[in-house]
Amino acid sequence: MSKTNFDVFLEEQLRDPDFAERFRRAGEAWDVALQIAALREKAGLSQKDLARKLKTSQQQISRLESPSYEGHSLSMLRRVAKVLSAKVRVIFEPEDEARGSHLAESPVPYRVKRGAAKS
Repeated sequence: MSKTNFDVFLEEQLRDPDFAERFRRAGEAWDVALQIAALREKAGLSQKDLARKLKTSQQQISRLESPSYEGHSLSMLRRVAKVLSAKVRVIFEPEDEARGSHLAESPVPYRVKRGAAKS
């Protein structure tokens, strides 16, 4: 399949690091918005219904489901997840594997106390 004019345009724009970062961040917000909307719809709720259950406004639910909104709080996401029988997972990933593999100190096995070396 050949590239569309938009594909070519997007490739050119993504060469600009500032544009590429904004594009990446927009994708993250889009993912959150789509997940909330999909879970709400699967539960058979309107935005107004979900707002009522969360004791908030329909406008707040609309904001949460907006791809341009970046003000999601962890506490609100947890409240939404609970009402929609879901759970929230936040994952931090290293930007590149080389940087992610260098730790300030070596990992400590579970339940081992630092400085409590036995002789």
